[in-house]
Amino acid sequence: MIDWTTMKDLHVIQKLESIIGEWFGVDLVFVDSNGRIQSDVLQKEHHFYSHFFKAQMHSAHGHHFLSQEIEKWLEFQSNMNGEVVEFDSFFKNVHWYCSEVIVDGECLGMVMTYPFAHDTWTSDESGEMIKQLVSECGVPEADAKEACEKLAKLYPRERNYLSELVSVVADEISTFHQEISKREERISELNSEVSNKYRYHNMIGKAKAMQKVYNLLEKISKSESTVLVQGSNGTGKELIAKAIHYNSPRKDAVFLAQNCSAFNDNLLDSELFGHVKGAFTGAVKDKKGLFEMANGGTLFLDEIGDTSLSMQVKLLRVLQEGTFLPVGSTTPRKVNVRVIAATNKPLKEMIQNGEFREDLYYRLNVLHVELPSLKDRREDVPLLVEHFLEKRCAEAGMPTKTISKKTLEKMINYDWPGNVRQLENEVEKLVVLAGEEKTITPEFLSEQIVGFGGGSTPSHLKGINTNGGLKAALEELECLMIREGLKRCNFNKSKLAKELGISRAGLIMKVDKYGLDKRKKAAGE
Repeated sequence: MIDWTTMKDLHVIQKLESIIGEWFGVDLVFVDSNGRIQSDVLQKEHHFYSHFFKAQMHSAHGHHFLSQEIEKWLEFQSNMNGEVVEFDSFFKNVHWYCSEVIVDGECLGMVMTYPFAHDTWTSDESGEMIKQLVSECGVPEADAKEACEKLAKLYPRERNYLSELVSVVADEISTFHQEISKREERISELNSEVSNKYRYHNMIGKAKAMQKVYNLLEKISKSESTVLVQGSNGTGKELIAKAIHYNSPRKDAVFLAQNCSAFNDNLLDSELFGHVKGAFTGAVKDKKGLFEMANGGTLFLDEIGDTSLSMQVKLLRVLQEGTFLPVGSTTPRKVNVRVIAATNKPLKEMIQNGEFREDLYYRLNVLHVELPSLKDRREDVPLLVEHFLEKRCAEAGMPTKTISKKTLEKMINYDWPGNVRQLENEVEKLVVLAGEEKTITPEFLSEQIVGFGGGSTPSHLKGINTNGGLKAALEELECLMIREGLKRCNFNKSKLAKELGISRAGLIMKVDKYGLDKRKKAAGE
């Protein structure tokens, strides 16, 4: 079944509804397959584009007359054959346009637009209509006169344009419903497949990019070589290091980690290599450094790109020779440590700028792991969200919350500059803000996620110019739909022509008309 509430909120539907209302002075009505009205026309505060429709709906029997119109459609529906059909309304010489919403060959609802008269509307017809509104609907006479004066009287060409737009609305609802259904199926599939297949140590990911990382880690873990992990902040570089260690022959030995940007050069020297008593003020006794403490195990050096050139010399020595000097000592010490380094900086560029030693880079980069950003593996967002939800709810001692479809869609569409770390923090915030609510809805999301890209709606029609002539606007609409369709179908004109319901020859003419042929562009025409 179609989620009509979501459909009404779609930008493209709201835009088309606005175009139809402002240009033609008529209103859209959405009806589901059971004949239930899914529009806001039943609400007292609803904004009507048509004063005639407003007068009708605010009258004593307006709802009853509207129900009769829908029953008429239900009886006639089987004869529509996917065409936009014009119906006579309860009021003589006042008409509807109706178009079915077809999904997989089944009618799931109707898009209807109302009310309008033909351009042949006369003063006699207006007088009869005023009497009908007054006598049968109970509309005050002054209001009935205004309603008839403002009733849209459309010429044949305008009626053609209106019927085409009604068809476009129905097609867009059908298209979005299918897209949302596919996404729901994908989300359901992802949620049901959270298993060890998509986990490596504490990392989660089904995306091809992450599967490649997992396959690489399986090989890396069995070796003793140094590893360089590169990736943006928040992508999980330390998790990678731990995964390598705990799946390696050194798994029973110690794993230690140090952020190289946390200390200045002198303190980092002491932290990594230790010092002897009296080496500097405050050195009241000997202290082991991390290299010595990690002997036989693994040492993870994060933010290696932030080290000074002098520190890089010392690191190169311990990597090449396995020896180091504690601060203040003259006796070298030998260690057997596997080093895994990580950075989010472009080390190759730093080498060219003289900021990082080339020999150290090649010594660290024996094995290389490149971590993808979260925006490059969006299909993992549902998996990660579910994992963090379970984790945070368990820590808070509450039942695991669910996340609404719309909330998850917005999270999938967001680019996550802070990557997995930012996503985890966002989920933690959602759990707190949702309080006792069982379902997390979009209002709890951070503003930058809600407003990212103007919303989660795929936008075939954003930016349509509603000023100027109708013909120009329709051509702009047609050009946008064909251009987006060509991209979607990878310029397969036969496939797109079938989607648009026109002949392939007709599509080719329109492609030439709007200059959308990629081959001609490539040839420089």
